[in-house]
Amino acid sequence: MFNNISIIGCGLIGSSILRAVQKKNLAKEINVFDHSKEVTGFLKKENICSNVFSDIRECVKNSDLIIIATPLSSYKEIILSIKEHLKKNAILTDTGSVKKEVIKIIHNINLKDVFWIPSHPIAGTEESGPKAGYPEMFEDRWCIISPPENCIEEPIKNLKEFWQSIGSKVKVMSAEKHDKILSLTSHLPHAIAYNIVRTVINVEDKLKQEVIQYSAGGLRDFTRIAASNPLMWKDIFLDNSENILKGIDDFAEKLQELKKAISDKNGDKLFQIFNSTKEIRKEIIKAGQDTSKPNFGRKKD
Repeated sequence: MFNNISIIGCGLIGSSILRAVQKKNLAKEINVFDHSKEVTGFLKKENICSNVFSDIRECVKNSDLIIIATPLSSYKEIILSIKEHLKKNAILTDTGSVKKEVIKIIHNINLKDVFWIPSHPIAGTEESGPKAGYPEMFEDRWCIISPPENCIEEPIKNLKEFWQSIGSKVKVMSAEKHDKILSLTSHLPHAIAYNIVRTVINVEDKLKQEVIQYSAGGLRDFTRIAASNPLMWKDIFLDNSENILKGIDDFAEKLQELKKAISDKNGDKLFQIFNSTKEIRKEIIKAGQDTSKPNFGRKKD
């Protein structure tokens, strides 16, 4: 499919792509660059990749596909570093959770003779770093690609086939639609999770220890979400701020409605609120995005 693939950034997502490409033998050569000596040292020590570069320009210069898998705030510096060293007609993509602001950066840099096609594999865990990566991460998970309006069909097709080859289901949509959808499916839940965990942290020490000791599934799931990479999520909240703020405003309105029903001891209203949300769970399961097994299919302790 691609003779040479370069991955810039080899944390959880980047190292998982690396492992998937190697396992499925999808490239003749795969190159890796990461600013972190700890990351590159781990890759070399564990023999995960033999082509680990200390010079980002050397890493990309012969590549047919370049994948940026770093925090959003690093994109501009990376692209400015590599723009003069990219192979003609190479495909440049990424793995970021926000698209609109990144597209502005690319437009201002004015890349020539390169196909910039943003990607977002909707996969991951609360863990970070190359130790947490695994090749099956993208199996049966969605990847959204958001090609520019003037992009020709062949590189879009090639990139789509790449993500499919590592197990993903692929959907093509505009950057604007992507950012709006992800603000509701991913970014708003993270905003809520961070603040629920902050609320628990702020209780008195003795009570906090008991809350942790007797934490039920609800709190455990929120702590998992809130344990995600803080640098990555800082960038996401800044770059998709307009959509996230709209989501927070809508959430606050619904929270006030719930608060009033509790304050008024309005059982009918509470039942209406709680009952109205049941169907979405069934639809998520029907769409194949989760399991109907008890406790989300977790193994019993």
